[in-house]
Amino acid sequence: MSHIVLLPFGSAGDVFPFLWLGKMLKARGHRVTMVSPCLFAEAAGLAGMDFVPLGTEEEFLRIANDRRIWKPGIGTKTVLDYAAKWSEGYLEAVGKLEGVDLMMAPLTAFGARMAREKLGTPLITVHLQPMVFMSAYDTPLVHRSMGWLGRLPVGVKKFLLSLPNPVDLFALPRIGEICRAHGIEPPKSIWREWWNSPDGVLVLFPEWFAKPQPDWPENRFQWDFPMEDLGKEVALSEELERFLGEGGKVVVFTPGSANLQAERFFETAIVAVERLGVRAVFATRMEIPVPAGLADRILVQEFVPFGKILEHTSVFVHHGGIGTMSQGFRAGVPQLVMAMSHDQPDNGCRLEKTGAGIMLTPRMFTPARVTRELRRLLDDGVFRDAAGKVSEKAMTASGSGKLMEWIEERAKNGASP
Repeated sequence: MSHIVLLPFGSAGDVFPFLWLGKMLKARGHRVTMVSPCLFAEAAGLAGMDFVPLGTEEEFLRIANDRRIWKPGIGTKTVLDYAAKWSEGYLEAVGKLEGVDLMMAPLTAFGARMAREKLGTPLITVHLQPMVFMSAYDTPLVHRSMGWLGRLPVGVKKFLLSLPNPVDLFALPRIGEICRAHGIEPPKSIWREWWNSPDGVLVLFPEWFAKPQPDWPENRFQWDFPMEDLGKEVALSEELERFLGEGGKVVVFTPGSANLQAERFFETAIVAVERLGVRAVFATRMEIPVPAGLADRILVQEFVPFGKILEHTSVFVHHGGIGTMSQGFRAGVPQLVMAMSHDQPDNGCRLEKTGAGIMLTPRMFTPARVTRELRRLLDDGVFRDAAGKVSEKAMTASGSGKLMEWIEERAKNGASP
């Protein structure tokens, strides 16, 4: 059996898919080690895998508290800056492990690609959202105001994509410094040379959500959404069980596990809950002051396995992260998305194409607008019917056998030239 190292970088939505992979690989008899920010040590332990922590909780929280992350444009730059700074930690951690046969990492774990170049260990790049493919044929929506970009002729878009890329501008200088310090030849372009590993590219979203395009890498393997929320390992709290049992379905609000600056999101949610007379669960690590008059209708929970609570949910309101959205798809629940930055606008656009939800920008996420859209999602059966059809697709996911065989073949073959 192989020793496979998983190297996710980011929030729970970025890490949980690797827990999903790790649990399946362990069930096949492989040794699995996860290298990730220390905040996820408990989650990795619950999933039954070895864990190598990076950084401190204070460092991770410093990132989560950086308000720039959620701003369009500058948010991507900020994330890439942090990813570049953490890359050396990933590289050094892999170098200390023994007998590594295969690495699996997102494109932002630059240290994994450095380890491939230095140690010759094969690497599978794991893509969780269509946004990363910046295709000239199915161009992602990077911002709601830029829908015109997708309507340009393919030739024009190919030319635009051939120009110097912001990824290199933001991250390449720091990556180059670390590479040279460790005797690794740095890439001339992260975007063109390191975005997809030559050893294999795993695409973890289904074709009904985003069809393969002619300019996607040929060595890809596309699968279904990685539905992991630790629901088998973590029970709903007694407080939440009691709250759910006291009435009908609830509206669930979450701005994302790493978003600790969601004050306005919840202020708007509180007003909408009061105006609509619904009951709600707020899933967040933030301390939310609930008005005394709504204490019996709003419950705040730090962590909730979405697969369990969405069974009791009428509408799911969130930030548009791909992991959160896919849980809503599986549950067949209409969704309202406040898309801020990164992949969220594109995910929200694809949600609207299914007919199962509505996307708003942060500016549009006002008490009046949210109340109006929530009423539509609650009362209009068209959204529920569309969500039910999407659920049927999400629930017919294939077994994991072919996926595991593809991964195991990459471990056997070694690194490609």
